Amino acid sequence: MSGDTNADSPLTLKPDFEEAKRHWEAFWAQEIIDRPCIVIRCPNENAEPAPRPAYTMEAHADLDEAVAQVDAYVHSIYWGGDAMPHYSPSFGPDQFAGFMGAELEWSEDPEVRTSWGVPFVERWEEALPLTIEEGNYWWLRMIDLMQRLARAAEGKWLVSHIDLHSNMDALVAIRGATPLCLDLYTHTDLVTQANDQVRELYPLVYDTLHYAGGMDKLGAITAWLPAYSEGKCQTIQCDFAALVGPKHFRKFVLPDLEAEANHLDHCIYHWDGPDALVHIDDLCSIEKVDCIQWTPGAGAKPFIEWMDLLVDLQKRGKSLYVGCSVEQLPEFHRNLEPNKVFYNVSASDRAEVDRTLEWLVAHT
Repeated sequence: MSGDTNADSPLTLKPDFEEAKRHWEAFWAQEIIDRPCIVIRCPNENAEPAPRPAYTMEAHADLDEAVAQVDAYVHSIYWGGDAMPHYSPSFGPDQFAGFMGAELEWSEDPEVRTSWGVPFVERWEEALPLTIEEGNYWWLRMIDLMQRLARAAEGKWLVSHIDLHSNMDALVAIRGATPLCLDLYTHTDLVTQANDQVRELYPLVYDTLHYAGGMDKLGAITAWLPAYSEGKCQTIQCDFAALVGPKHFRKFVLPDLEAEANHLDHCIYHWDGPDALVHIDDLCSIEKVDCIQWTPGAGAKPFIEWMDLLVDLQKRGKSLYVGCSVEQLPEFHRNLEPNKVFYNVSASDRAEVDRTLEWLVAHT
C-alpha cells in the first residue's frame, strides 16, 4: 500500500519511492510481492490543474517557459501505486528523423497534437551516410531541453526518455513508406547500408539523452510508457513491420530490435496493429524484450477482446503492459498471470486510487 510520507525518498512527489522501486524490480524479474505493478494516477488535489504541454511548446517556445509548464503539469498529478513522477519531452514521433536532418511539419489542429518528418531522400546514393550533423537544430535543442528539465526536476520528479522512432521507422520518415517498400526490392543493398547506419546511431542518441536528462542518477522511464527501471530502459518499436512479410522482417527489422534491446537493461516493445501479428514468433524470439504493449490499432476490436493473444504472449514468456479502466481491471486480473503484467490506470481521485490498490492486494 502506498504511503504518504517517507523522509528517505529522493523525490518529493513520490514519498513511497522505495516501495514502488521494489515493485518494479519484482516486475522485471517476473516475480511478485503482494500485487502486480500498477501505475495509477489522478488529479493532485493539493496543486493547481495544469495541461500537458503540446509538442509545439517544447519545439518552438522559450525553453524556460516550456520547462515551467512541464513542472506545473507534473505537480498537477497524484502519482499513485508504482507510478513514478516523470515527464517525457517530445518534438513529435519523427524527432529521430529530425535529428538526421528531416524538416518537421506540425498539425494546424491543436487537438491533434502531432508532427511528422518531411521525406528528403530522393536517391540513397546521394543521402548516405546517414548521420547527425554537429549543428543539427533539433538535436541540440533536445539536449538543451533535457538538461533544463533535469535541473528543474532534481529532487522532485524524473525526466523520461523520448519517443524514439528509430530503425526502419526513421527510414520511412526520411524516404516515405511506399518508396521504401519498393526499395527493399530494387535497392536492397543501399537500404541495408542506410539501416545499418541508423542502427549505429541508436546508442549515441539514447546515451546522450539518458545522461543529459540525469537518468543515470535515480533511474529512467520507458519513454511514453510509464515503466520504471534503475538502469537503461526504453520503449522500442517498428511500426514499419506491419508493411513487410517475415522475410524482410528478419533481414531488416529483427536485427534492429535485437541491437536496441541489447543496448538496454530493460525494454518494452510497442506492437501495433493486426497486420503485425504475422511476426509474433520472431518478436517473441528476442530474449531481451521483457514486455509487450499490444495496440490493436484503428478499426480493430477493443483491447479487452484480445485476451487470448495476451494470454499467449505470457505463455511465451513475455510480460505485458495493460492500459485499461478501473472497471476493466478485474477482468484482466482474472485472466493474466499477475507476475507478468503491469497496469496503467487513471482514477478519478485519491479514494479510487486507494480502493484499487486494496482490491489488487486482496485478490492477488
